[in-house]
Amino acid sequence: MEKIGLLGAMPQEIELLCRRLNDRSQRECGGITFYEGTLDGRPVALCCAGMGKAQAAAAVQLLVTVFGATAIVFSGIAGNMSTRVGIGDVVIGGTVVYHDGEPRMFAESYPHLEEFHSDARLVRAAERACAKAGVKCLVGRIATGDCFVGDSVTKNAIAAKCAPDCVEMEGAAVAHIAAKNDVPFVILRAMSDNADEDAFQTLVVKQFDVGEYCDRAAHICAALIENL
Repeated sequence: MEKIGLLGAMPQEIELLCRRLNDRSQRECGGITFYEGTLDGRPVALCCAGMGKAQAAAAVQLLVTVFGATAIVFSGIAGNMSTRVGIGDVVIGGTVVYHDGEPRMFAESYPHLEEFHSDARLVRAAERACAKAGVKCLVGRIATGDCFVGDSVTKNAIAAKCAPDCVEMEGAAVAHIAAKNDVPFVILRAMSDNADEDAFQTLVVKQFDVGEYCDRAAHICAALIENL
């Protein structure tokens, strides 16, 4: 049976999923705590990878090679870059790109891709999950880089470079390593802010609780598994 590898970057992004695991066990590997069990009768392995591309990439590789994941689902929050969705809505990463680095150089190695595309079956399951939950969603373009985007200058530069619907810090690395292992994936992001000065003040300075948006992404993730 297909085994789903689930991950988020922050503890809040996996707490709900962890609570829902049946027959849960845990194991430490590579400095990460992994949880195994079942969701809706399907075997899963779940972890909090930590923030940033390197930590996300390492976690995905461990999910595949150590825990036997045959599909990868990333659930978390992101900064909105689109007028087509708003705070609390979900962007499903039909296409995932890096907004930093040199994708042309990355593409010199397998899988020889400058951008990555979520698995069509997993995208459809995510769309059904959003519809069932009454959550507005967009199958769009997600951009990844190793910085929190919280100012208009950076936001506008990223928009000019790759025109994403949202921006975050892990998705392209997750997609890249999944593709390198020939494993299907999907990236789910609930919009927690607008990637501007207000976002920096709210999330970084005031440390606003983003649990509501993390839970929304996790609910969609769990419902996605039910819809497979």
